[in-house]
Amino acid sequence: MKDEQHFEEAKPKEDEEDEQAHSSKKQKLNTVDKGLIDNLPSAKSYEFSYMHRDIIKFCITTPTNFILTASIDGHLKFWKKINEGIEFVKHYRAHTSAIVALRSSYDGLYAASASHDKSLKIFDVKTFDMTTMMSLGFVPGVICFIYSFPRKQHLIACSEESKIHIYEFLSGERIASFELHMSKVMDIQYCHLHRQVLSVDETGIIEYWSSDEFKFTKTTATGEALFEFKTDTDLFTFLQHKCKPLNLALSPDGKYFATFASDRKIRVFTLRTAKLFRVYDESLAVATELETTQQLVPSIDFGRRLAIERDLEKVESFKFSTVVFDDSSSFVIYSTLLGIKILHLQSNRCVRMLGVNENARFLSLALSYPTTRKQNLEVAVNNPNMNLDLKDPTVFCTAYKKNRFYLFSAREPDTTNLESDRDILNERPTREDIIAAQTDEKAKLSSSTILHTNLGDIHLKLFSVECPRTVENFTTHARNHYYDGVTFHRVIKQFMVQTGDPEGDGTGGESIWGSDFEDEFHRNLKHDRPYTVSMANRGPNTNGSQFFITLIPTPWLDNKHTVFGRVVKGMDVVEKVGQAKTHPKTDQPYDDIKILSISVK
Repeated sequence: MKDEQHFEEAKPKEDEEDEQAHSSKKQKLNTVDKGLIDNLPSAKSYEFSYMHRDIIKFCITTPTNFILTASIDGHLKFWKKINEGIEFVKHYRAHTSAIVALRSSYDGLYAASASHDKSLKIFDVKTFDMTTMMSLGFVPGVICFIYSFPRKQHLIACSEESKIHIYEFLSGERIASFELHMSKVMDIQYCHLHRQVLSVDETGIIEYWSSDEFKFTKTTATGEALFEFKTDTDLFTFLQHKCKPLNLALSPDGKYFATFASDRKIRVFTLRTAKLFRVYDESLAVATELETTQQLVPSIDFGRRLAIERDLEKVESFKFSTVVFDDSSSFVIYSTLLGIKILHLQSNRCVRMLGVNENARFLSLALSYPTTRKQNLEVAVNNPNMNLDLKDPTVFCTAYKKNRFYLFSAREPDTTNLESDRDILNERPTREDIIAAQTDEKAKLSSSTILHTNLGDIHLKLFSVECPRTVENFTTHARNHYYDGVTFHRVIKQFMVQTGDPEGDGTGGESIWGSDFEDEFHRNLKHDRPYTVSMANRGPNTNGSQFFITLIPTPWLDNKHTVFGRVVKGMDVVEKVGQAKTHPKTDQPYDDIKILSISVK
């Protein structure tokens, strides 16, 4: 992908005279400081993932090197950033229903969660203790910590539709309520450098207000002038484009804020003037056009990704696709259907892409705070024996319909050790998992089968340890004669041969459980050679009964289709199938090639 072309429209326009006058300045801006890039994750694949019992909605990081994750079942987990990776700290059943908001204070000392159960709970991050439980009397929307200098304490803002309530979180007392917006508040963010709060509603109206006075002021706490009238700003751009901002993000230096909107555009504004600085269009129309002209990913994979994006727009999960700034405020990071993009704001270039080849659709992002030299020196005074090498840039992210969160660091996952697995099983198995495991043990999954076809026999080795569910599905179907008489309905020369559909046209077939089942990817099972046996699907976790055998190495299918076997004998038969004459439009052989039966050993 040529990122310069993709982001060309976002470059600010300049007059010819200005362009000539500032040519040297622009040349300087087009260079990216290597030291800044080194403070960003660089691995193309996630290093590890960790579990909750249910789908994870929120993942946040704090300047105190903690990570908090929350799932839809009301559970909250604390994790600690260590030299390489993270370690588990504490687990709370924080709420009895779904968590709707999770936020930490700007200094990382406190965190809060709010839920559909009409409660808000405050935690001391460093001690992992729950300090305050508040019964709100309404279903909260979004929450945000603010700091009141007149009161010299942290407060918490909580929205109720279009209203915003301010609480003293240690006592739970409500000290203010106001209604700056005419519609539902979508997000609230606090800038401690300017003591300014930004809130946005679903009609696209962004309001500035002081954390000290709870109203708009024309200057920041540091004396810098803000805009006088909204007509002098670009804050009406959402109304003009008939879209709504789904969330806000503030840069650590207080110079910018960014929004992710329903039209899939990321807009970066200067905070003080509220003028647009950058616009990045990640709409499906732009992505489709780029795919047509540049072939970013294999077409079969791109179609699957588009289907997921359309599903995302229909559900609440879409609003959790967040934008974050790095610690230097030089880069903006966000997720797309093609992975996670890292863009340098000044040069307007995409400097890195993470997770392009991963199967998950990443949503909410959080970046670990690198320990600075000043922080190291302060800690070293009191802890001379402590290892302070905490410079391990990591992006933490949730994913669509996943009960895991993922870590992208500077290290690629270890693929040399069969015993190690980057998807950590840190949760106890559910009752269903135990039953499934017992069933697997009773079934004594086979490790080999023979496909008897009308062209000859094909001997398969099955990976029952790495892909137990897939092998169980395949061998059970084989024992039940499900595949008897089924044709190879799709043959593409120099690619693959596909079968397993009782309908014979690629539209049918189901698993032994009567519904789709999940993918089973293993780092050492790749489409790296011909005669690989893999599951056909129509997207992530949609396996049924159809499978295919490759005729060449097909690495672009890795982590998209489950590899569960290899052909160990009868390769000549596979080649005969692959040479069959087919219909040019359907790839279906003119003469039926059938599986007569399957012997399971």
